Amino acid sequence: MSTAASIPAVGNNSLGPLPSWDLSDLYPGMDAPELERDFVRAHEDAKAFRAKYEGRLASMSGAELGQAVAEYEKLQDLMGRIGSYASLVYAADMSSPEVGKFQQGTSERLNETSLELIFFTLELNKVEDEVLAEQLKAPELAHYAPWIREARAYRPHQLSDEVERLLHEKYVAGRAAWTRLFDETMAALRFPYEGRELTSAEALHLMSDRDPAVRAKAAASLSDVFAKNVRLFALITNTLVKDKEIDDRWRKYPQPASYRHLSNSVEPEVVDALSAAVQAAFPQLSHRYYALKAKWFGVEKLNFWDRNAPLPEDSDRTIPWAEATRTVLDAYHAFSPELAQVGKKFFDNAWIDAPVRPGKAPGAFAHPTVPSAHPYLLVNYQGKTRDVMTLAHELGHGVHQVLAADQGTLMADTPLTLAETASVFGEMLTFQALLKAETDPGRRRILLASKVEDMINTVVRQIAFYEFERRVHDARRKGELTPDQLGQIWYAIQSESLGPAIDLGPGYENWWVYIPHFVHTPFYVYAYAFGDCLVNSLYSVYEQAEPGFQQKYLDMLKAGGTLRHKELLAPFRLDATDPAFWARGLSVVSGLIDQLEALSAS
Repeated sequence: MSTAASIPAVGNNSLGPLPSWDLSDLYPGMDAPELERDFVRAHEDAKAFRAKYEGRLASMSGAELGQAVAEYEKLQDLMGRIGSYASLVYAADMSSPEVGKFQQGTSERLNETSLELIFFTLELNKVEDEVLAEQLKAPELAHYAPWIREARAYRPHQLSDEVERLLHEKYVAGRAAWTRLFDETMAALRFPYEGRELTSAEALHLMSDRDPAVRAKAAASLSDVFAKNVRLFALITNTLVKDKEIDDRWRKYPQPASYRHLSNSVEPEVVDALSAAVQAAFPQLSHRYYALKAKWFGVEKLNFWDRNAPLPEDSDRTIPWAEATRTVLDAYHAFSPELAQVGKKFFDNAWIDAPVRPGKAPGAFAHPTVPSAHPYLLVNYQGKTRDVMTLAHELGHGVHQVLAADQGTLMADTPLTLAETASVFGEMLTFQALLKAETDPGRRRILLASKVEDMINTVVRQIAFYEFERRVHDARRKGELTPDQLGQIWYAIQSESLGPAIDLGPGYENWWVYIPHFVHTPFYVYAYAFGDCLVNSLYSVYEQAEPGFQQKYLDMLKAGGTLRHKELLAPFRLDATDPAFWARGLSVVSGLIDQLEALSAS
């Protein structure tokens, strides 16, 4: 069966035509001869690569090893192209059995091929330091020094070759299968609302409707469906957390989040400092803001479904796609024409999938694919100001991925903590452009409030998610957790983070079930808070008219994964290991709340 390379654009009178992506830049269809050809070529080349290099790395010259890494990189690019295509087809329609079969089949075939290559990094990590140091004197290998550095960071946690091969081969029938179960279950859920059956994206969208009755009904439907499915989501969570515990124990990771810190190239104490700083700031940030918002609504406490409600005076107008496009690109252009020029490619080509559709992945993402191709963006655009900010966010990711592509497949990817920099910076540029253009005090308050809520969702909420994960992983080591126990942990941290002005009420205890990051990428979530606080500090440097800031910023994005956060931030005289760094970032959020309080008092 073939699937169309592109999905026809759809729209309505208020949003205008919405773009859908065209995946033919990767492959024409699921049964395309080009795809099968690349599957066969990748597997044959991988076997030849193994036969050529296995057991020889320590005895090779630096130039020879550099050539081997270059060949390995080409294989990773080819396999990445295949895997990216399958992932994007799947994201567009998770409800199709044919697509699900294709995605799983692709994963299994790529897993089989990658087994031929697993020896390479395992053997590279066994090369003695002094031998490698001599090999790195060759320019052919020195080019890959950042990738080698990151690969060898896992040396203390590497198992025997036989065990590594077993774990790698079993992945598709283990963790990957449970992740697929989560994705397909979530995509298939339908939420009854006034005679209609909504997707999760549509139901969650109603939580920001201006009509309180609509918000309340949507929340009730979400709570009811989550409760009916909570046992399955609890089983998925328990299984994946236990699986991670076993893996961590074998690899001797000291804490559940240790692997994520290592993969992010960030020191655990830096993340601890971030988390502690945000938790200490809960009263000055979320607690204070939600108390202010409750006052605007004339109540002592806001129901949890009113947390993201538009302000009473907000017209809640629908923003057409064309206007959202202009808004974001104009904001990017005012900062850097080069940045906007790269961003424009996503709109001029079919690189964005914007409509809400049954079966489509909820939320939003930017998929980098591989450097030999280009990224794709997925959003579920419904015309709210938050949707415009989401577009600005994901476009930042996409532009970052394009600019870093010259580093090649092995070094283009940025650690998650820095991967959020360009996205959050793009949001900030768009927000500041809108705020600067707005002269009406009432509209300015609406814009400020919307931005504060986004920042609270990015900083406070994501650190609360991180703390939820930490508590769940710690508690799971004592035994399986019931849905009630998971709900209690969720309820407790949400109460701490949101504060006394939010009435969580019954039904909210199961809302942890729809957060995909807990399943896909454990402990990912702190990267959002890291990125937001980092960008706040970075933007304050920009506002001070730092000479050459734009070029320094573009150079930072172009560096991809070749540099760590300390090296990337040094040109801006910023240091994430300095405790004052996080206070500086959080003070930006607090300052916006100060402005809102002043506007409310006037």
